[in-house]
Parts: sequence; structure tokens; C-alpha cells
Amino acid sequence: MARRSDSPPVVPDVIPRLPGWVTARADPADPVGAAFSAGAALHALDSLVRSEPVWAGAWRHRLALDCAAEACRMAGRTETQAALRDAWYLCPANGDPGPAGNLFAAWRRLAGQRPQAEAEGLATLAELMGLPGDMDWQAIAGMVDTAATSGRPAPLAAAAATAAIMALEPRTELLCWWLVDLVLARCLGWQRAVPLAMTMAFTPIFRVEGGRSKRIRPGDPQFGQVLCVALVEAVASALREAATLSRRAAHLLEVAPKLRAKGASDVLDILLGDDALPGTFASRRLSRFASRRLFARLEQFEAVRELSGRASFRIYGL
Repeated sequence: MARRSDSPPVVPDVIPRLPGWVTARADPADPVGAAFSAGAALHALDSLVRSEPVWAGAWRHRLALDCAAEACRMAGRTETQAALRDAWYLCPANGDPGPAGNLFAAWRRLAGQRPQAEAEGLATLAELMGLPGDMDWQAIAGMVDTAATSGRPAPLAAAAATAAIMALEPRTELLCWWLVDLVLARCLGWQRAVPLAMTMAFTPIFRVEGGRSKRIRPGDPQFGQVLCVALVEAVASALREAATLSRRAAHLLEVAPKLRAKGASDVLDILLGDDALPGTFASRRLSRFASRRLFARLEQFEAVRELSGRASFRIYGL
């Protein structure tokens, strides 16, 4: 959520932490313990999501970047997070960010839009993911709605949705990982989803016991139970990222009164609401030249980080 330019600096709330007993009980072989641990982890995440801190947008989009990097791997691509940032933030207005940038766009949609599954939106999403367009999107949207309103625990509802979709259309695995987070958000009543599940797809949690190469995928019988355990780890990682961004956002807000550029608030709003922005950013109140000076000033205050590692075409974020 963007910071209002006329509002005073906000001191972020304390970020929840998962107690050790939550992770200790997360055992895929114990369905009750796995579900219990997932519930405890999602409860901690729910309290953060509902508080909607001023840096929530940056947090969600940072997690979306993590998911997009793993989505590239699933799609057989080699782009890193740095390459995804380049593809997205250095793309001209209305330009084509390329296949990798489109995958980032797909997970940015998850982070930035209400968690609704509609046929038209799913068709657009599939295009971003490079999936075939000849699928029954109306039926797939209906399966998502049925699972999300079933009253089942959120991770099991997400697993049920992906099982039904994969049975109808086996080509949708990448989309199903995206939909896991959407169903979780719907079940938990969140206004925005938190990108989580895709980051876990290639972890040992989803490996078949004794099989180094075979993954447990959406639609497999054990997917729901393993998803419960994976969510504990994914939530713990997301909360650590939230704690880091909370500290960085607090420092940014502390130095904000020292900034003299007329359009400084435009930059601060984006830094708090997005993963990053290019050093050439310009707005109605801020020229590119003034923007470069502003970022140099923010770097002096250690209030932003340069994320590309380059001397030119720079990208900044919390």
C-alpha cells in the first residue's frame, strides 16, 4: 500500500515469528501434525497480512520475484532474479519484456490484484506463462471457486483445486502453482495473495522419498499433505523477508524529511509499494536528472540498495 505524501512516517509493527515447535512438528508422514503446523504458520502470516504495513506492496512483489525465478526454472529457462528485474524494469513502456519478463508479470499479477479466478483472466495469465490457449478456462475458473468455497482447510482446498485442474488439463502445472496461492488467499479472506508456493516446488520437501529426480506435483495424491509442510517453510522465509523490509522501510521513512526534491514522495511511494524501480524513473514532478540525484542522496543515507550491480542502467529498491 502506498504511503500518502501528507501522512507522518509510520513505525512498522513487530513482525510475527514462527516458534520452534511449529517447524519441529512439520512432518509429511504425519498428516495431522502437518496440517496443524501449516495452520499455525498461516495464522502468523494472516496477522501480518491483515495489518497491511506500509511496505506490504514491496514485500509481496519481492516474493513474486522469488516465485518467478523458480517458474523460469520450471519452464526450462535460466534467468536469474537479476535478469528478471532487467527484463521488467528496463523494458520500455508498452514494450514486450520477453518470456522471462512475462513470467514475472504473471506473479506480479498474483501479488497486486484481488484473488479472483475468472476465465478471461486465466486465459491472459496462461499466455504470459507460455501455455497453450486451447483450454476450458471457464471450467478451470469454476474448479477454483468450488475449492475455495468448499470450507476445507486452505492448503487442502488449494490441493483439491489443482488436482481437479490437472485431471482436466495436465499441461497446467505452472498455472496450478500460481493458483495454490490464490486459493489460499481466497480461503483466508485476504485482499491480496502472498506469493509463496512456487518457491518450494524444487525443494526436497516435494521430492519422492528415495527418488532424487521425481517431484511431487499438483494432482499427485500426496500433494496436499506435503504442501502443508512446504507452507511452513515458505511462511517462515516470507516472515524473514518481511522483517528485513520492515527495518529498511523504517529507515527510509526516517530520512524522508531530509529529502528536498519535489517529487521525492513519488519515489518513496514506489519503493514502499514495489520490488524496485529504475534509476531513470521520472514523474510529472521529478525529471530523470533529479531522480538520479535523489537516488544518490538515498544511497548516501543507506536508505536504498542498488540491485543490479552495474554502474549504468541502475535499479533501486529497499
